[in-house]
Amino acid sequence: MQQTIIEQQFQVSYRYPVIFTEGLFSPENTVLQELLSRENTSAKRMLIILDAGMTAHHPGLKSMIQNKLLQTRVSNGAIIAEVPGGEVIKNDPEQVKKIISLVNTCGIDRHSYVVAIGGGAVLDAAGFAAAVAHRGIRHIRIPTTVLSQNDSGIGVKNGINYFGKKNFLGTFSPPYAVINDTTFLTTLDLRQWRSGTAEAIKVALIKDAAFFRWLEDHAGAVASRSMADMEYLIYRCAELHLQHISSGDPFETGSSRPLDFGHWSAHKLEQLSGFSLMHGEAVAIGIALDALYSQRTGMLSAEETRRVIAVLQSLGFSLFHPVVEDPALLDGIGEFREHLGGTLTVMMLRGIGHGENIHTMDPAVVASSIQALKQLSSAAVAPQSMTEPS
Repeated sequence: MQQTIIEQQFQVSYRYPVIFTEGLFSPENTVLQELLSRENTSAKRMLIILDAGMTAHHPGLKSMIQNKLLQTRVSNGAIIAEVPGGEVIKNDPEQVKKIISLVNTCGIDRHSYVVAIGGGAVLDAAGFAAAVAHRGIRHIRIPTTVLSQNDSGIGVKNGINYFGKKNFLGTFSPPYAVINDTTFLTTLDLRQWRSGTAEAIKVALIKDAAFFRWLEDHAGAVASRSMADMEYLIYRCAELHLQHISSGDPFETGSSRPLDFGHWSAHKLEQLSGFSLMHGEAVAIGIALDALYSQRTGMLSAEETRRVIAVLQSLGFSLFHPVVEDPALLDGIGEFREHLGGTLTVMMLRGIGHGENIHTMDPAVVASSIQALKQLSSAAVAPQSMTEPS
């Protein structure tokens, strides 16, 4: 049978700024005005999705936002809606429906803006809603945690959890802009402050040995809440993530996700813990577990493994949780493959600063790595006493 085929091909160029500033909503800061002045904003509307936890730590934030919007000429068309932060918003589809309903009732169109202010979970949910409403509304992200400023808030992915699986529903939709404001970091509790540093360790281990050495040298200062050190950590981590997005596979059409090093177990650990483990805390455990796995398969030396464990401990991470021994953890391997499709592809370490994909994982070696991690965490075996795999 004869066929006639018309083949369509086109390219779309994406460009968005990731802006680093301080005091975004203060009267003297002009970042938002300059961003919106790229187009005539007088007729635009703005839906602001605000992490409810922000108002407790920044009681004057709403009025500051309103005053700032007066300067940007969109105050009459601005709506501020509070939503729950953390995994609560990603686990409850009704929260996304609420945002989409606001888009509808408030007349937010494709020439308007959805602005999300909060941690990574709020940015994910608001970004997903913005991407599917009207087939896409301009989305401005204002991350307020270390994790969202250096990783989750700066990329092109949005998503919510479904069927008990991390980010089962989601989109690839680049933001209109990302604005990182260091002011919001000052009110983070210690767990939140620490949590985002796991992503910096991750990207350094697979891409930048020099950055990992910097993390080793400055771990104590970061753990002691040095803002100058944290600002550099966030900037360099964000820079490496953005370089990967621009030069790699931003829409994940292949079977490799280098930036998910340590994540095959982290996502499952979050779920098994009932999300009592923060994402960064689970990633820290996942990094340690995969470093031990890399060592036991002959890819990573004992000294390099010791360095990985040591920097995580220096930052204050606990590297073990009871759910690590849950047999269901191994289901995370299959779910990791399923989420991307194709061949199982998991990033491991060939050395500090050098990641390498593997396509099979030995459950016995995973079990051995778990037990080694348990021993290390309980201080029964010091990191210095690790030996090469036999």
